[in-house]
Formats: sequence, structure tokens, C-alpha cells
Amino acid sequence: MKKCSAFLLIAAIASAQGVLGGAEHVEPVPPMIGGEAPRTEFAIESAYLLGVFNPPHSYEINADFITARLRWGQYLDSPGIFRGYNQIYLSLLAEPIIRGIENHYFGINVGLRYNFARPGSRFIPYFSGGLGLGWIDSHPDQSGAQGQDFTFNILSSAGISYKFNDRLSGQLGVLYQHLSNAGQTDPNPSLNLLGPQIGFTFAF
Repeated sequence: MKKCSAFLLIAAIASAQGVLGGAEHVEPVPPMIGGEAPRTEFAIESAYLLGVFNPPHSYEINADFITARLRWGQYLDSPGIFRGYNQIYLSLLAEPIIRGIENHYFGINVGLRYNFARPGSRFIPYFSGGLGLGWIDSHPDQSGAQGQDFTFNILSSAGISYKFNDRLSGQLGVLYQHLSNAGQTDPNPSLNLLGPQIGFTFAF
């Protein structure tokens, strides 16, 4: 009787181990940028910018961008913090001027973006910078206004993106924008703007 009970106990333990072993939960591995970073990306971005560095007027601008990015080189095998990849980007700018002398600005901007890709992480810090040109509805007869419609722009941003999945990611950062006609008129007050930026990116 004792031998039978011992046998049943051993069989029960073995069965339980088999069931538990088969049902073992494995945590999913986060998406990881491995040997191949996204080739192309399309992004929709928006920023709320305030005039800084002694602005000629209290400006508030809603900067909206449509951006295309193309991977240019990748350093995913590099050790340390510089593991990542470059992108060339082209942005189309549409910027209603909520507060200020002018009413709107339209332009384009071309530049580079670097993404710091960490193995196994959904978070990708980045920074970018570029140059462009555009048109503002200038009012040269008013003090502090832009002197002409044709205007150059400089964009610089830094932030972090989060991969929701292999195709979609969101980003949050800080954007700096400079608008100026490069001294083609006198005076040339220019604009320096800074503020938070948010966006969503689709990878292909």
C-alpha cells in the first residue's frame, strides 16, 4: 500500500511539472533595431513655438511639418552611445502665426537626423538640424516686422521617439527655429523661436 501511494505521489509530481513546464510564460522581447534600420519614413509633426532671445514682438507660432526621411548609412555594430543611424530628411512647413505681426509662414527644410538605437529598446533618442527657405507675409512698414517675404530658416531639434511597433512610432522633443532674410533688408529683425514638438512616424 505504501509503495502504491509513493508511486502515485511521484507520478503526480512528474505530471504537474510537465504541465507547468509546457505552460511556462515567456516575456515578449521588445522590438529591436537589428541589422537593418528603417529604409524610409514619413512623419507628421507639430510644434508650439515662442519667441526667444529678445524677439522684436511677442510671437507664438504653430509649426506644422510633413517630413520624409531616408536612411543614409548605419552604425548598428558600433559600441557605446554612438550606435545608431543617419537619415536625410525633407520637411514641408506650414506655420500659422498665432501671435505676432505677420500671419503665416510657408517653407521647406532639408537636413540630417541621427538616431541613437539601443538593442532591445523601444526608445530611440535623436537630434537633427537643417537649412531651408520660405515665404512670410511680411509688413516692412511696421517696426519689428520682417523686412521681406522671402526668408531663410534654420531648424534644430532633439528628443526621443518610442516604437509602438515595427511601423509606427511617436516622438516628443524640443524644436528651435530661426527665420531671417540674411540681411537682404535693413533692418532685419529675424525671429528665434523655441518650443515643444510632437509627432508620429510611419516606417516603410
